[in-house]
Parts: sequence; C-alpha cells; structure tokens
Amino acid sequence: MTTSVPDLYVEFDGRPATGEDLRIPAFAGYGHFTAMQVRDRQVPGLALHLDRLDSANRELFGLPLDGQRVRELIRHALDGAGRRDASVRVHGFMPPDSATTVPMVTVREPVGADGAPRSLMSVPYARSVPHIKRPGEFGQTYYGRQAGRAGFDEALLTSPGGMVTEGSITNIGFWDGASVVWPDAPALTGITMTLLERGLARTGRPSVRRGVTLDGLGAYRAAFVTNSQGVAPVHRIDDTPFDIDEDLMELLGRVYEEAPREAV
Repeated sequence: MTTSVPDLYVEFDGRPATGEDLRIPAFAGYGHFTAMQVRDRQVPGLALHLDRLDSANRELFGLPLDGQRVRELIRHALDGAGRRDASVRVHGFMPPDSATTVPMVTVREPVGADGAPRSLMSVPYARSVPHIKRPGEFGQTYYGRQAGRAGFDEALLTSPGGMVTEGSITNIGFWDGASVVWPDAPALTGITMTLLERGLARTGRPSVRRGVTLDGLGAYRAAFVTNSQGVAPVHRIDDTPFDIDEDLMELLGRVYEEAPREAV
C-alpha cells in the first residue's frame, strides 16, 4: 500500500493548530485515533469510525465523543485544507489539567492501495489493549522498520506459539478455497475488515474467524491485507509463498467498492 509524506493540515477543536497545541501529541500522546479516506466528502463506513472514536474515548477518558461534533470538525478541517478528497485522521486527546477531550483532525492528500502484492515478515510482538487504535506504537514502528530492512513490505505480528494476530498497520485475511478466514486472536478490528465481513455476508459468502498459526500457513491458498487505504494481496509470509487469487481479489475489491459511503 502506498505511503507518502505530503503537506499536513492540522486543526485542534475546529481551529488551526498552534505550536502549543502540538505539544499535546508530542509530549502527552496518550489518546486514540481513527484513519479514513475521504472521496468527494464521503467516507466508507463513517458510522463505524464515529463509533470507534466514541467507544475508545469512553474507555480511555470516561467521556463520550459526539459523532455529530466529529463530523463538523472533519468538514471544517477539509474546508481549511481546501480538499474534497483527503486522508483524514481524527485523534482524541485529553490535555494535561483538562477535564474534556480535545479532538485533533489532520488532513493530507488522499492515498490508496496500489494493488501491488505484499510481503510480510513475522515478528514476535502483540500489542497491549489491541482493540484501541492509538498513536505512538513503538513496537509496530520498530518491527515495521526491521521488516523493511530485511526486504519485506510489512511486519506480521504474532503472539506466543506463533499465532498470527494482525499486520503492523493492517488486518490480514486468508482464503482456504471456500471462506475468507480472519485470525481469531486479539487484534484491532479494522473498519475495512468490518466492511468486507458485512459485504461478503451480503453476497452469501460469510467469512469466519479461526486460529491461524505460522506453521499452518501452507493450508491457505491466498492471503491479503486491509486498512483504510483498501485491500492488497499477499504473495509471501517469511518463506511461505502465496498465489495471487485474481477471483478473490476481484470479489474483495467489488465488495469494498459497494460498501455504503456516508457524507461527513
């Protein structure tokens, strides 16, 4: 999946960020976020993103994060950046000595999966509190860089016993010839993953959760990864090769494109 370092526009609670504002994520980064791709001011699974933010905010800070307010902040930041298409992140922080959550919205140029097959290097790392999407994950960044140095595209996180959990920045799915299989392990339930699960069920091809181990990868015909940028095939995990199943990728791509878009 493509990555870039474009210009970044940042707002705190509906106003352009100041240097003092940016001290909060820099020095008191305890918080959470969600990442989305906006096209023509619409987002696939926007309600899922808003639910994720509200749930995480309640768990971390004991406070709700109103979805309508978040929509307004996203619209305001898109206006400020002058974009209808964008990569958007919404963060929830609680500044020191504050009793309220301050949302931070970042806007940068849109990106998307380029369709290139991915290679993954397994690493012995599992995130704590994995159901919360949060910034500053040292382990994910460390192992992702290690994978890159070893010639791989991404790290594949595994728990003790070689149980596959998730990619360092993705969810991973497998194809056994009959069903899409998601690892039954502690991991972040991605928005794209959820949209695919729901879409597959609508096509009459429900996906399943099943324990996946590194020594059992040979039982699967194909693999793929998902995140907010889309879906990409996997051609190798460590030394285990995977064929690119064009029919599977066409199905996943179609299901994702058919997911309802919601206006911000």
